[in-house]
Amino acid sequence: MNDDELQQRLRAIDPASDLTPADPARVARLLEDTMNTDLTDTSTESTGPGTGPGAPGRTARRRGPLTWVVAAAAVLIAGVGVFSLLGNDPESDDVPSATGSSSASEGATTTSPTVTELGAPAAANAKCMVPNAELLSTAQVAFSGTVASVAADRVTIVPDRFYAGEPTDSVEVEAPPELMTALVGAVSFEEGQRYLVSANDGQVTVCGFSGPFSPDLEALYVEAFPG
Repeated sequence: MNDDELQQRLRAIDPASDLTPADPARVARLLEDTMNTDLTDTSTESTGPGTGPGAPGRTARRRGPLTWVVAAAAVLIAGVGVFSLLGNDPESDDVPSATGSSSASEGATTTSPTVTELGAPAAANAKCMVPNAELLSTAQVAFSGTVASVAADRVTIVPDRFYAGEPTDSVEVEAPPELMTALVGAVSFEEGQRYLVSANDGQVTVCGFSGPFSPDLEALYVEAFPG
């Protein structure tokens, strides 16, 4: 019989297996207080010179049966506490184990997708300048990405590279329908197509500084943002 089999048999016959284990320190104090308590019976016996009833001498105190009963109870409590501690063998298959939950409930935080919000520029009659790297380099936001959707008042783009500005998970261009129509006409935003887009003061730049992805426009962006 090995140690595991012995412990299983002991647990099976343990009358206090469902009880909470006693605090060992409290049990030790209980046992010490019991043994130090002077519980005597009413009978006395003569010690010293002389024998027989009434003989002179000192009266010796004897521990009464109650002392030993209480002491035995304390020892029994101590035994139950020790048995309970031994029964919780960390190597036993019966030891309850903490089960982890999903990674999300263990502290993994779920963050919302980040978004760069832009708007369409107001309509203007000014003439456009020829796109150049020097002027493009002043853009606060510049990126390449693919249009995910085009609506009456919103264009959603999934970027694949940021040349300027803080990278985000998506870019949304929102504007009243009339401005969005003009922007879509100027840049030719189409769902599923890739574009190079720049913006200043939260507004998409047009006049050739934003448009469908092409080697020439990409070279302009690389020259404007060499880093």
